[in-house]
Amino acid sequence: MEERGRQSQGLNIFNKGSILRVSAHGPATKLYYIACHARTGFGELDVLLKLKSSMYGHDGSGLEDWVASPASPSAHCFFSGVTCDESSRVVSLNVSFRHLPGSIPPEIGLLNKLVNLTLANDNLTGELPVEIAMLTSLRILNISSNAIGGSFPGTITLGMTQLEALDVYNNNCSGPLPTEIASLEKLKHVHLGGNFFSGKIPEEYSEILSLEFLGLNGNDLSGEVPSSLSKLKNLKSLSIGYFNHYEGGIPPEFGSLSSLELLDMGSCNLNGEIPSTLGQLNRLHSLFLQFNNLTGHIPSELSGLISLKSLDLSINNLTGEIPESFSSLKNLTLINLFQNKLHGPIPDFVGEFPNLEVLQVWGNNFTFELPKQLGRNGKLKYLDVSYNHLTGLVPRDLCKGGKLKALILMNNFFIGSLPEEIGQCKSLLKIRIVCNLLTGTIPAGIFNLPLATQIELSHNYFSGELPQEISGDALGSLSVSDNRITGRIPRAIGNLKSLQFLSLEMNRLSGEIPDEIFSLKILSKISIRANNISGEIPASMLHCTSLTSVDFSQNSISGEIPKEITKLKDLSILDLSRNQLTGQLPSEIRYMISLTTLNLSYNNLFGRIPSAGQFLAFNDSSFLGNPYLCAARNDSCSFGGHGHRRFFTTSRLIITVIALATALLLVVVTVYRLRKKKLQKSRAWKLTAFQRLDFKAEDVLECLKEENIIGKGGAGIVYRGSMPEGFDHVAIKRLVGRSTGRSDHGFSAEIQTLGRIRHRNIVRLLGYISNKDTNLLLYEYMPNGSLGELLHCSKGGHLQWETRYRIALEAAKGLCYLHHDCSPLIIHRDVKSNNILLDSNFEAHVADFGLAKFLQDSDASECMSSIAGSYGYIAPGRKPVGEFGDGVDIVRWVRKTRSELSQPSDSASAMAVLDPRLSAYPLTGVIHLFKIAMLCVKDESSDRPTMREVVHMLTNPPQPAPSLLAL
Repeated sequence: MEERGRQSQGLNIFNKGSILRVSAHGPATKLYYIACHARTGFGELDVLLKLKSSMYGHDGSGLEDWVASPASPSAHCFFSGVTCDESSRVVSLNVSFRHLPGSIPPEIGLLNKLVNLTLANDNLTGELPVEIAMLTSLRILNISSNAIGGSFPGTITLGMTQLEALDVYNNNCSGPLPTEIASLEKLKHVHLGGNFFSGKIPEEYSEILSLEFLGLNGNDLSGEVPSSLSKLKNLKSLSIGYFNHYEGGIPPEFGSLSSLELLDMGSCNLNGEIPSTLGQLNRLHSLFLQFNNLTGHIPSELSGLISLKSLDLSINNLTGEIPESFSSLKNLTLINLFQNKLHGPIPDFVGEFPNLEVLQVWGNNFTFELPKQLGRNGKLKYLDVSYNHLTGLVPRDLCKGGKLKALILMNNFFIGSLPEEIGQCKSLLKIRIVCNLLTGTIPAGIFNLPLATQIELSHNYFSGELPQEISGDALGSLSVSDNRITGRIPRAIGNLKSLQFLSLEMNRLSGEIPDEIFSLKILSKISIRANNISGEIPASMLHCTSLTSVDFSQNSISGEIPKEITKLKDLSILDLSRNQLTGQLPSEIRYMISLTTLNLSYNNLFGRIPSAGQFLAFNDSSFLGNPYLCAARNDSCSFGGHGHRRFFTTSRLIITVIALATALLLVVVTVYRLRKKKLQKSRAWKLTAFQRLDFKAEDVLECLKEENIIGKGGAGIVYRGSMPEGFDHVAIKRLVGRSTGRSDHGFSAEIQTLGRIRHRNIVRLLGYISNKDTNLLLYEYMPNGSLGELLHCSKGGHLQWETRYRIALEAAKGLCYLHHDCSPLIIHRDVKSNNILLDSNFEAHVADFGLAKFLQDSDASECMSSIAGSYGYIAPGRKPVGEFGDGVDIVRWVRKTRSELSQPSDSASAMAVLDPRLSAYPLTGVIHLFKIAMLCVKDESSDRPTMREVVHMLTNPPQPAPSLLAL
């Protein structure tokens, strides 16, 4: 870097093998340059061709028309992106959105007539050449959205006295912010955001009095925000938040920035109160202060922001009420106040704002009624007032303009009926009115909204019947559970072809289950628990092959369990308890390896419970309350009617006598050995099994040898253990015990979580062994190790597309079970490739729940802002971190790579990040998986798909191309 700095006064220009020495400044520069130019014949055409050669890299595109033409000395003036003056000198070079993975060469300094140098979104790499200092006529220097790195050489700008715009946004520049630009008296636009600049904001920036735009957002800046920036009276836009981490708060002096139109200081660790002086910014249209640590009341003086359109104060610690003075803010279109500690009413004047489009105030303590006028302006699009204490009626005119997309009123105290107008709002995408006190009949139109993807009306007091006409091609989730709805289940539910989740539980529905429901090809979860449903279980269930969870419990369903139910290969949960089912258990259930939860208790089933296959995974509680159903080990098992009751009574008496005798014997033995065992208690090992195990603790302990170690991590060591009689191998994870005083490294969480989970794509915890000092978890052994190990070792090239795609789908199914079908729900919190284990058939199993968090309330995830754990990444391919430079993870790298494509498209984006080791793959499948991955890493959690939606997308890929594309 020191050598580069010395070259700022004397620059080396390479010319066809010879070197010209040119002074960067001074009156002799032009004459000397012209003399050399004439002597060498190195014209501007040659410079442009050199630029093309250097920037093109190995696989560039977009400069194909830059070709020499001996017949025309001014041919270069007709190159795309090139503009010349009357002397055929290049004055503008604007080459943007091309694929140019090379670097900017030093020859760029020879185009010394340039006024505009714009090389944006071109994939350029390397460092900025100091020879740019020779471009002293520049007014615009724009190298935004590339991958240019290193320290920004601020000295190159010293001679650019005409420079008006400097745009380095979205690159990889590091080091301190350049202070040299402070000497440029005509500079209006400076954008240095989206880089890795560190240190403080220079005080010198307050001397750029001509500045109108200053963007420093998305860096790694620290220190206090300089109050001296208030001297920039011409400043219109100030954006300095996001990833920066300041000390202190908002300088009150910013109130004197009289020309300011946008102030964005979101997500940058600000504290203290919002200065009342900001109310003096009467030209401000956008104020973004979200995701900070701001406290105190919202200043009433902000009513002076008469031009304000967007106000975002969300995710802070603000208290108090919405100031009455805000009634003067007639231009507001967006109000975000969610996740604060605000209280009081939402003032009536909010409903009278003529341009209001977005009102999001969830997660506060607001009370009283919503403004009756809300929505009457005809422009309301998003309304979310969830998790407050609002009451009263739901306003009738929320969708008066037909633009409302999201209506979310969860967890309040709204009363009365839901307005019929809501059912006529064809623009609605999402309705969530859960946990209120609403009554009356649900408007029929709600069940026929053409664009709605989610309708949740659970936990209210709705009554009446469901409409017989139901439609909606987009509806994926329908829940009206825990109401007072009567009548039959409409057959028209079968019209909802995109339905994945159906919950009608805890109502007063009667009649039979309609066959039409099971024509829904992607229905994943259905619950009609706790109704008055009668009739038999439809055999048509076999057609709904995507079912993973079925709950028909607490009804009056009769007949036998249809054998066809065993054809549901993905079924994980089946609850038919507390009905009137008869007949024997279908023995084919033993082949349903995905079935992890079965509840057939309290029916009239009879016969013997099979003892093979999947039946081994179920405990006795699955079959309680069936008096004529007996265990396989009962040799005297007899079935049928009342004639056998005496036999069962006698049997129970004999069993009771034996049990008492055994208990007495145990007491004697226990007393005899008590003192002996007391001395060994601290070192005794206890084996706790979650299923039948044919080995002992001693068998496990013998495997804790150095040669059996297969993995080490922060939580402990993993051994491979060879077990006798039926268990070839188990994985033994050795953790530190609690009584040592140290962390148990997730032992308690793993036991709580894995001990109750049964799913084919979740690693099975067989049991655990513990003593005072050590805990040993026993897992089913996965011969092919982790996905991470396989992807990032030499064998990764053998893991081809079909296997990778299947692993992604299976891992998603495991997570889907945790997120949607567990009770309580579980968030893993450490999903990464190293925690996806592969069995002998390369089937995926989600593992390592040491960071798991139970969601006792299914709505708790709505307010969860952050989840601890390793940073997630897009599999398959690269490691999540460590391959892209400091501070750059794979998600950011993919986004950057995508943004730098010269001709962005789905196929180009997917191909740019594809693992080069893949030899064959269906292009449509690659694009499909890439698009799903990008959805899963959206910044806003509300924009991301649920895991159920991910599974659906993965299991329904677009039609593949006729043949594989071979590299």
